Amino acid sequence: MLWLCACAGLEYRERVARLRAVSRPAELLTESGEEEVGRLLARMEREEVFAVSLLDEDYPALLKNSPSPPLLLFGAGRRELLKARMFCIVGSRITPPWAEKLAKLTAERLSRRFAVVTGLAEGGDAAALEGALAGGSPVCVLPCGIDGCYPAAHASLKERVRRAGLLLTEYPFGTQSKKFHFIARNRILAGLAEGTLVVSAGKRSGALITANFALDGGRDVFAFPHNPGAAQGEGCNELIKKGAYLATGAEDIFAAYGMQEDVREEVPLTPAERRVLTVLKESGELHAAVIAERAEIPVYEAAATLASLELKNLVVKAGGNRYTAV
Repeated sequence: MLWLCACAGLEYRERVARLRAVSRPAELLTESGEEEVGRLLARMEREEVFAVSLLDEDYPALLKNSPSPPLLLFGAGRRELLKARMFCIVGSRITPPWAEKLAKLTAERLSRRFAVVTGLAEGGDAAALEGALAGGSPVCVLPCGIDGCYPAAHASLKERVRRAGLLLTEYPFGTQSKKFHFIARNRILAGLAEGTLVVSAGKRSGALITANFALDGGRDVFAFPHNPGAAQGEGCNELIKKGAYLATGAEDIFAAYGMQEDVREEVPLTPAERRVLTVLKESGELHAAVIAERAEIPVYEAAATLASLELKNLVVKAGGNRYTAV
């Protein structure tokens, strides 16, 4: 309980006095306890970590009004994002390449109007973070202390989020990720956001848990549609069947909130790129050789054209030398 004394924006004695109202006072004010709190506050200052409690004005309003808001949040990065409009994007660790690409593009576009909130896992979450980083307002909620990182391979991604956006957690320094922390973390993801987009989810997926928390809190839920029978998309398709908004990009989310998206400059295309893109939009996922045949260009030219369209974020590899339009 001692780490609760690190409530943001309050002098030490006032922190303790106010916490007496919600805690067991006999356990808070021992001499060793005061020393421990002092060490914690010194470390927070040294590592530029802040704490915000339910008592503070900048505690996120939507989270405060969610079914089970945490008493205290630790944060690192841009504290002002606590007051921003937030939208959540989540996906399973095994996300199809096309869904990752589309999640990244959607997050980048949404970040012009929202702070995009997600986790740090591989797959859909990491794709959403990359897009939000390009847009400039990522918010990442951790299942461990602010000094931890799960998965460890995403330490550099976590640091990029800290510099450009905001890291949040309800756990104090030194807390390692445990299985039940992920479910608890998911309630914060859903609680912070006006809506949640699920980009991929199997039948049993943490992304579905986040979606259910959003529904329980009266928030909007969106989902990418997947091909019937695709294991990574079964959860998304079920959400749509049960009433979630079907989304194929940021435009569907902007429309749901009555927003106009900033007009983007049209990407210039060569004649070959235009033909290939038209074929993919008309036919869906195709092998590169079939694309070349239908676009009436040599296979070697189709390969170069597809690579160029990938760089322009207009097509994505779907595996097995197959491509699909984004």
